[in-house]
Amino acid sequence: MNLPEPMVRIDKLWSVFKTAGVPTVIHQDLDLDVAQGELLSIVGGSGGGKTVLLRQMLGLETPARGTVTVQGRPAAELGRAGASSRVGMLFQHGALFSAFTVLENIAFPLRERGTLPARLVRDVAMVKLQMVGLDAKHAHKMPADLSGGMVKRVALARALAMDPPLLLLDEPTAGLDPDSADAFCALLQSLHHELDLTVVMVTHDLDTIFELSTRVAVVADKHVVVNATPQAVVDFDHPFVHDFFRGGRGRRAQALLRPPVHPA
Repeated sequence: MNLPEPMVRIDKLWSVFKTAGVPTVIHQDLDLDVAQGELLSIVGGSGGGKTVLLRQMLGLETPARGTVTVQGRPAAELGRAGASSRVGMLFQHGALFSAFTVLENIAFPLRERGTLPARLVRDVAMVKLQMVGLDAKHAHKMPADLSGGMVKRVALARALAMDPPLLLLDEPTAGLDPDSADAFCALLQSLHHELDLTVVMVTHDLDTIFELSTRVAVVADKHVVVNATPQAVVDFDHPFVHDFFRGGRGRRAQALLRPPVHPA
């Protein structure tokens, strides 16, 4: 039986950066497959190259060695041709254009394509605004007038403007208060199922990881040391996994997702 092509395939990837002419290896022989329809969280230590992986999936960076493909095509082609129709990206702090209104930010990828009439662009942008739970009354606000949670929602609407099958998220709940983070997670979960999205998310937020992830890939020692269900990852024997998932914060996050056990 032929297995379906993964949405993303990373094979024998090396990421090398030079500082003052001295090369530093960030990833070495890193392999990672992302199945269609899953929600994969990538976790790892600071400086481990998690965001670099997202940028390589988006085609904005090219690995020193190895391959990165999206839907069977080299990710580098996305960077040249424009990735917005196949990959949506939500950057860590939203990265909204400060001089554009909410609606203009959402419409930007559609306008850049240059093939749709202005009225249709506006209508599609308005639909995406409402899709992320924001009223039409916010359409003409400026980014400076938005709360942190609203900025994330507008950035998400822009990432989905072209109906991409793959959505990349860089620390989607960073900077949000607990209530806003919970609401944003609920929105992501709903859109993941309703739009049949494949989602790759870099996050250090344990609540978000356990709430949303179908699988978790742990990047350590310059490669993916484990890629499995959240519970299987928690049980994996590795120093980073032990410190990250089995410390006090990790135990509390897991406990919140388990139903209370009542004595007989």
